[in-house]
Amino acid sequence: MMNGISRRNFLRSGALAAGVAVAGAAASAAEAVPESGKPAPIKLGLASYTFRNFTRAQTIGAMQQLGLGDINCKDARDHLPMDAAGEATALADYAANGIRVHAVGTVSFTKDEDDDIRAKFEYARRAGVGVIVAGDPAVTTLPRLEKFVKEYDIRIAIHNHGPEDKIWPSPYDVLKAVANMDPRLGCCIDIGHACRAGANVPQAIRDAGPRLFNMHAKDLSDLSNKDSQVAVGEGLMPMRAIFDSLIAIDYQGYVDLEYEIHADDPMPGVIESFAFMRGVLRGMGYLNVAS
Repeated sequence: MMNGISRRNFLRSGALAAGVAVAGAAASAAEAVPESGKPAPIKLGLASYTFRNFTRAQTIGAMQQLGLGDINCKDARDHLPMDAAGEATALADYAANGIRVHAVGTVSFTKDEDDDIRAKFEYARRAGVGVIVAGDPAVTTLPRLEKFVKEYDIRIAIHNHGPEDKIWPSPYDVLKAVANMDPRLGCCIDIGHACRAGANVPQAIRDAGPRLFNMHAKDLSDLSNKDSQVAVGEGLMPMRAIFDSLIAIDYQGYVDLEYEIHADDPMPGVIESFAFMRGVLRGMGYLNVAS
């Protein structure tokens, strides 16, 4: 189905994922709400960086096999080029395959200059998205970003990158910096990096509240070790509590899987991760789990 990913591996990992889904549901059964059949209030999507070593066509094929319809696109490979013509071609490809681009990013804002920032807001406007996931703006750039947020009515979700990030290690660093700014400046909580920065993720979600615009999901077998990433469900990430917190704040954004390991063969871990997250939601009583 994709270069470097065999059908046998796909089917084998799919069987494993089915078991993980059942395990996730069983683990949550004691606390599950009554089965209602209502759509889950959590929307699952994909961060395209997961397939950074694969083309747009291969990524689309993977999403179709995963049953996913929503993607957070980064300008990597040909996923969503920054130039207008390339972007238009990519957007047409996604639309033709029933895939919606719901956010762009991460997008770098390394220059505190109107022209550079406007170009990136135009990129988001052309894509028809309401959220730009920003990777690395300096604190001094925030007032200029705020000006464009107001002009374009597009939200900026600053992505935390853990202890190595000297500006945005934790979502709390973002919340502190934007506290008195336009409410369209807020967070993309990367739950793995947030844990490594010492944040209690379920509580951070509640504290972010309406300033949480996007989430990157991953799992770690050691919540302090960047190199311990595993498929979601194999590690220590409290996904049930995370989903509970998202529901409590009436979160309207996406939980986008950002699977950063096994870049040349991500599909087995991606399948397992989505199966587990869907299984947790089913264990919470939501039988209609949308992607």
